[in-house]
Amino acid sequence: MKTVDIAPAQNYIGGLYESNEARSMDVVSPLDGSVISQVPLSGPGTVDKAVQAAKQALPAWVNLTIKERVQVLYKFRTLMEDNMHELTNLVHQENGKTYGEAKAEVLKGIELTEFACSLPQLLNDEILEVSKGVECRTTHVPVGIVASITPFNFPFMVPLWTIPNAIALGNCMIVKPSELVPLSTIRIAELLKEAGLPDGVVNIVHGDKEVVEAICDHPEIEAVSFVGSTRVAKIVYKRATSNLKRCVSLGGAKNHLIVLSDAHEEMAATNIAASMSGCAGQRCMAASAMVAVGQVDHIINRLCEVSRSIIPGENLGSVISKAAKERIEKYISEAEAAGAKVLVDGRNATVEGKEGGFYVGPTVIDYVTPDMAIAKEEVFGPVLAIMRTNDLDEAIRIENSSNYGNASSVFTQNGGLAKYVMERVSAGMVGVNIGVPVPREPFSFGGWNESRFGAHDITGKSSIHFWTKLKKTTTKWNPEAFTNWMS
Repeated sequence: MKTVDIAPAQNYIGGLYESNEARSMDVVSPLDGSVISQVPLSGPGTVDKAVQAAKQALPAWVNLTIKERVQVLYKFRTLMEDNMHELTNLVHQENGKTYGEAKAEVLKGIELTEFACSLPQLLNDEILEVSKGVECRTTHVPVGIVASITPFNFPFMVPLWTIPNAIALGNCMIVKPSELVPLSTIRIAELLKEAGLPDGVVNIVHGDKEVVEAICDHPEIEAVSFVGSTRVAKIVYKRATSNLKRCVSLGGAKNHLIVLSDAHEEMAATNIAASMSGCAGQRCMAASAMVAVGQVDHIINRLCEVSRSIIPGENLGSVISKAAKERIEKYISEAEAAGAKVLVDGRNATVEGKEGGFYVGPTVIDYVTPDMAIAKEEVFGPVLAIMRTNDLDEAIRIENSSNYGNASSVFTQNGGLAKYVMERVSAGMVGVNIGVPVPREPFSFGGWNESRFGAHDITGKSSIHFWTKLKKTTTKWNPEAFTNWMS
């Protein structure tokens, strides 16, 4: 396999690179199956070294005002814009997204950083004279040393869900990116250093399960964020909290789009196709299940037409690995064998000149029943399972029967029915005539049920409460003031 000219990934600790690890693995581009880099698989000792670097940097970083800290992020934002093509191409190569999707991911990272730059205006401490001469004040103070464990599907955006907010609020961070896509996170750290971030404020430790466990167990890490599958999210949440850490742990999803017969045909079809196939379906906000209520064959027919215009290697990227491709295609075959009808078949997709890549074409499967695996489990590919009912309440019951609760949308032109659905679906993020109801900043990202474990969302205003703790101060200076039971 041809090796692309990208330097091997290294750990980044205290502003220095190091990769003195006994184990390593290849970084494979899913676009064509070529090896583009190598990544070290670190152990607990490296995690501790990163913690000590963060510990050394913390006092000086905390001592800065938040206005001083965000000056680094203003410069970082400009550097991302200046390096847009390079960052986009890096995401494209290591993750397999189309160039356009990769650019959109970088742009979202810029938006997340802009929100962090606004934190001085949002972090309003409270002060009140509670009794004559007595004042109470609340102050948000940093948690301390924190960690972020990020997934393969958004190698640039998800690290920026956490890094800008956490460091703007005064924390020092250890980041553990997915070993499948370690390169974008390294560039984030390099650009932050170029923007003036002091060494040790952000550290990167590469690795697999061993590093995740070490992060959850380390006594000096106070908070952990995680994004990944629900199975692992549960493990991380239990392990981190059992070690008395605060933790927000985001898991998988099975997002249902409820489509009513009065839905706008073109808007519904194009939005659903884009939601199902965008980022090759490898996002926790992808539409993976559609519940057709009543006569919606005209929308399904148009949906299939739109789906057939989505071509692997052109406007559809690859899935992350050969194993992922095989797993996704197994779901399709099992559903077909169980009686579902494959309307658009994306199995056995190849791209000319990139025969070693991992591609699954857009797939639409009709007459899926709620008991089928493809209706219940997260497929994480460009696959839409259609279930049918004539009753809106039954459609809502199907949605609410899922263990997950990330997102749900309803497609209709009836405002009353839309409100009826919005009030009853069990999901943290809800849309009307929107295939991917991701809230934009400053609104926070986070689902319900088994899509999120922890008390706070991971982005937006809600994240302030995760990355800080409240200090309450009561002061009295005038002994001559009137005294009552409050003073």
